Amino acid sequence: MADRSDTAPPRTDADGGRSDTAMRRPEDGAGPAMRRPEDGAGPAQHGSGRSGRLPGRLWAYLSEMYPVLPRLAVAAILFFEIYFVLLLNYGVHDFHLGIQEAVGTLTVFTFLLLLRIADDFKDYETDRRLFPERALPSGRVSRRDLSLLLGVTVTVTVAANVVFMNNLPYFVLLYVYGTLMSLWFFQRHRIQPNLLLALVTHNPVTMVLNIYAISFTCTKYGLDGLTLTTFLLAFTMYFPGLIWEVARKIRAPEEETDYTTYSKVLGYRKATRFILVLTLVDVVTNLLLVLRINRVAVVALLVNVAWITWVFLRYLRDPSRFRLIGRVERYTYLTETIMVLAVAAHLALGYR
Repeated sequence: MADRSDTAPPRTDADGGRSDTAMRRPEDGAGPAMRRPEDGAGPAQHGSGRSGRLPGRLWAYLSEMYPVLPRLAVAAILFFEIYFVLLLNYGVHDFHLGIQEAVGTLTVFTFLLLLRIADDFKDYETDRRLFPERALPSGRVSRRDLSLLLGVTVTVTVAANVVFMNNLPYFVLLYVYGTLMSLWFFQRHRIQPNLLLALVTHNPVTMVLNIYAISFTCTKYGLDGLTLTTFLLAFTMYFPGLIWEVARKIRAPEEETDYTTYSKVLGYRKATRFILVLTLVDVVTNLLLVLRINRVAVVALLVNVAWITWVFLRYLRDPSRFRLIGRVERYTYLTETIMVLAVAAHLALGYR
């Protein structure tokens, strides 16, 4: 039987679209996945209508759409992977951890939360038709509730960055880009129906987030921010999200529905070859960065990329055998785990 066990972890869609995978996502330990109508099953059953106090409603929303503890862990991993990989490649081993690093992690966490809320706002009418079981369209939380959460989150994050951080221009850039993205860059009529245009305009937000973390680290330690190392690091943390975004919208021809996918727009072969090339480019950036940190990690990365290349070739021969997104997620998790362990090993044991 074909392998259909792969599901995606909860994350904010960076292309402005709606995910066609289960609502359990990396970028988490959330509860059971909610099947979507286009996946061939009926919507999950939830109670309708608002109930309880505001804190309870917001917690219910967060539990379903943005699980706090798993997402906080992801934010810390993203921020500190950039932080330590950058410093170790510059030969810095005297680290000064403090309130700024906590604010940086908080900024990553809250920014992704803001994208999640903005996504729910801008797709509200679509969700009422296609995903009425979700917290906002079902009425279990209101727009006013989420607007309050949005306002408090923005206020706290802005205040923390103004008071503690050293890279305020990059923080402003991050929020300006996020705001424009949530407004479809004032071109909703052109971007929303065009999957490729949505990808080009929305997906780079993760690159801007990477640059925010890089700029802070370089400024704090007095490092040159425009080097091959910073260039590689910005892209090596950007590619996994781009690969995931495309992979989750690749289907076998017989699985296509009215839902717009990259395989429908480009054909499954061209879309698969595209992420294969991206994956190979991504592993090159990983190798160049990890080579100065841990040699064992280089071997692990090569084994991992050999496996996913084999997976892509199998899928190109017969896309009906399995869903590609599950394999891509495993590859991404393994790659990030290797990078994190390489940093930890270097910090504990030195260069090996």
